[in-house]
Amino acid sequence: MPRLESDLVDVESIRRGCDLVRRTFQVVRGEIGRAVVGQRRVVDETLVALFAGGHVLLEGVPGLGKTLLVRSLSEALQLDFSRIQFTPDLMPADITGTNIVARDEGTGRRAFCFRPGPIFSQLVLADEINRATPKSQAALLEAMQEGTVTCGGETRPLPSPFFVMATQNPIEQEGTYSLPEAQLDRFLLKITVPYATRREVGEILERTTGSHDATPRPAMDAAFIGAAQRLVRRLVVAPHVQDYVVRLVLATHPGGAYHPESIRDMVAVGVSPRGAQALVTAAKVVALMDGRYGVSIDDVRSIAHVTLRHRIIRSFEAESDGIDTDELITAIIESLPRTHGEDAK
Repeated sequence: MPRLESDLVDVESIRRGCDLVRRTFQVVRGEIGRAVVGQRRVVDETLVALFAGGHVLLEGVPGLGKTLLVRSLSEALQLDFSRIQFTPDLMPADITGTNIVARDEGTGRRAFCFRPGPIFSQLVLADEINRATPKSQAALLEAMQEGTVTCGGETRPLPSPFFVMATQNPIEQEGTYSLPEAQLDRFLLKITVPYATRREVGEILERTTGSHDATPRPAMDAAFIGAAQRLVRRLVVAPHVQDYVVRLVLATHPGGAYHPESIRDMVAVGVSPRGAQALVTAAKVVALMDGRYGVSIDDVRSIAHVTLRHRIIRSFEAESDGIDTDELITAIIESLPRTHGEDAK
């Protein structure tokens, strides 16, 4: 397994670390590709969230390989994996675990002991999260935010790294409970899973109906992921890049100085400071995966849609006109100059 240096104290050691992460990332991408056909953008964005220490909301119709992607990730990254199938009758204790009465083998007495739930895994698939009640959703999202689970007055830490990939089906809304905007904000990225192309569908049929070995081989482990997450924090964000992020976030605020006139009545609620933090962290990982230790404005732009699309609430006018949040983000990026005094590009 690859190993990152523990002491990244100078530019040269950080440069070596960036290069190792870039090469390891390419290996992981290749191993996942043994099982998952296509979906390169989805794989890359998922790894961005993992290295950034955040969580992912995957949205796509059934049968596009979302569950296969998560399983392949757990195998390539050597992470403990669990799946929680969200249903209307799912209880919070089914997620977090509960205290049960058990016999002590030593004393023979009965006592309460904690039985951990499936949330106590390094990689958790929350399948169809919008089918569970808000109470059960909140149990998962609280664990995501705090990294701990409290039961019976005792707080227990979750394993490290801890990574949640939640899925939701955008076409079936009957019997579902939409995630509130405040809870959506807990996800670092919202990734849309597209349909497979003609070539990809053909390759899927060849792999799944033949003797192809589709099992990813281990390419990194939890220790490497933790070291990579620490390396992300060491990457440099130049003042002009940070200023661009600030102006980009402020441009989502209706009535603000940077809000484009073309979408003046299209945004009801803009991005919070948490969204700005997510954008900077995700852009750092994009640079790291490219072997660079400095973040560029292009890094920010490349990850803006997937980072901000679930943090902007459209107005009634935008909904009635069929304008989605991706179009709003595109309009903001196109109208926002890279630096003060420069024309928008």
